[in-house]
Amino acid sequence: MANQKSAILLLADGRSFTGRAFGFVGETTGEVCFNTGMTGYQEILTDPSYCKQIVTMTAPHIGNYGVNPDDVESDRIQVAGFVIKEATEIPSNWRSKQSIGQYLNDQKIVGIQQVDTRAITRHIRDHGAMNGIISSVDLDIDSLKEKLLKVPSMAGLDLAKEVTCPTQYVWNDTKPPSNHYKIAAIDYGIKTNILRLLESHGCDVTVFPASVSSKEILNFNPDGVFLSNGPGDPEAVTYGIKTVKELLGKKPIFGICLGHQILALALGAKTFKLKFGHRGCNHPVKNIDSGKVEITSQNHGFAVDLDSLPSNVEATHVNLNDDTSEGIRCTDIPAFSVQYHPESSPGPHDSRYLFQQFIELMESHRE
Repeated sequence: MANQKSAILLLADGRSFTGRAFGFVGETTGEVCFNTGMTGYQEILTDPSYCKQIVTMTAPHIGNYGVNPDDVESDRIQVAGFVIKEATEIPSNWRSKQSIGQYLNDQKIVGIQQVDTRAITRHIRDHGAMNGIISSVDLDIDSLKEKLLKVPSMAGLDLAKEVTCPTQYVWNDTKPPSNHYKIAAIDYGIKTNILRLLESHGCDVTVFPASVSSKEILNFNPDGVFLSNGPGDPEAVTYGIKTVKELLGKKPIFGICLGHQILALALGAKTFKLKFGHRGCNHPVKNIDSGKVEITSQNHGFAVDLDSLPSNVEATHVNLNDDTSEGIRCTDIPAFSVQYHPESSPGPHDSRYLFQQFIELMESHRE
């Protein structure tokens, strides 16, 4: 039986939506954004790039196929809150172990359902992503407004330090090493499927905390360095930018999402905050080299300023919805990156060739 307790979503500009409590009964704050994916809610919930964000799903029914222990991108739910139109109470899938409502409740994640998610999406699209609060324990608007005033803006926030691993570790160390390619992956909030795909391409991956120094990476002597996805403002990750700047030209580098932005900043480019970000599994990206269009999985609120790219950096991919940066490549050193998520999970597999491109880059620069 669905929770019949009332709940409120209040946005920073005063717009409010009343619905029913979903998941854990409580209160949460974060930047409210929307995701246009029709499926993949479990991967979205567990993606560390959603740290400190309240995610609104535009698809009307969420939870149809339940929750299972395999389709996770980290060891816990990462979103600050979850907003949906309607939850499926009785999921139908042979892998399902519990309903999405039970999943949220077990991990103490506050949600709200029975709200007009299309109206919320239009509002964010028109006015921009903004902070919000979901509460099923305090329904007083004035009280909630006071609490919202204390929530910091996403701009300027270093969240990589909140989701990174505390110490370095070897990915899937129960398997014998392939001895093909030795990878140092810097964890700004790395998704599990990235690690799976690197391994499937013959990579032995050691994951390092976001605060790792260039000296530690070089002492490890990898064949290549991977810069992961992650949450927050890339400009705030000053230690990561410094490390990557010191690695440029010394090891092949491949970055995704936040890793793309950090690489760009290390190269001297600039980043900026998007009005409402790109989040979903259906974003068209043009590969400038081939002219082909890839349908991509995306999750970012910041972007690289294409006009700020230095002369030794060229754009490789561009978003067809708003012409923003989706990929760059250095012309003089072995380094490239993409803004979107070629590992998908969830999403299409159009761009998984980029992992092979990383392999070829390492192969051509082996000492």
